Amino acid sequence: MRGVLAVRIFSLFAITCLISGSIMNFSNSDSEEMQIKSNDRLEPEMMADADDASLEENYIEETGPKSSTDRSNELIILGAGGLSSLILGSLFSEVFKITVLVSLLTPLISKSKNRNDLLSRGRLLGYLEANAGIHFSALRDSLGLANGVTAYHLQVLESNGKIISWKDGKLRRYAVSEISKSKLNSIRNPVMGTRLAILEVLSNSGKIGLSNSEISKKLSISRQLMSYHISDLKQSDYIDAASKSRRPKWILTDSGNDALSSSYSFNN
Repeated sequence: MRGVLAVRIFSLFAITCLISGSIMNFSNSDSEEMQIKSNDRLEPEMMADADDASLEENYIEETGPKSSTDRSNELIILGAGGLSSLILGSLFSEVFKITVLVSLLTPLISKSKNRNDLLSRGRLLGYLEANAGIHFSALRDSLGLANGVTAYHLQVLESNGKIISWKDGKLRRYAVSEISKSKLNSIRNPVMGTRLAILEVLSNSGKIGLSNSEISKKLSISRQLMSYHISDLKQSDYIDAASKSRRPKWILTDSGNDALSSSYSFNN
């Protein structure tokens, strides 16, 4: 992933700003404390007799740490803001969260390899074979794995050509690499909206089927729109005519039942 390198550079920059700002802030605190102790040791008479040059010199010394403190605070704010943006981005986008996990956690996990790694990858592969198109969070929760562990093993499997993944809005979905093109196409382009509603209605009708007008009444949509969706579903081989009459009743094909099941699992 291209974003992995970008996240690592951005994170390194933010952490460097935090550390640098903290060190500067600590140094400024020590400097100010030493300045206060030095001033306490001065005699009141010496302070009263100080000439303009010494006053100006003291002013410069006293204002120096203040500007340095401002710079340290700016660095701390910049670093904290950068890390906060990564956290917020991970909360609102699964794709971004996976990128952050792969960037920051997987290098640590990869160093602590153990015998359970092969078992975890086997579980992931088996689950993906049965649930092609499942997204990251659902896969993680189903197998009871941690975010970092899931991201790490998925990255290894994808690098080895065992699985494939693709972006779907804010989600990232996965499937085994041996999946057929037809099934992958149906997963990537699931039946949704009105077409999904038509398949659901026909599924409930069983082998009897329903005509265009009957489906139109049940879903409260126009006949023109119904004809368009029926034509599209028939072309995709999701429905078939129950008879050869001019106005046949439509029933689901095996492909239609598979598409309906895939759409349910895809949207969960």
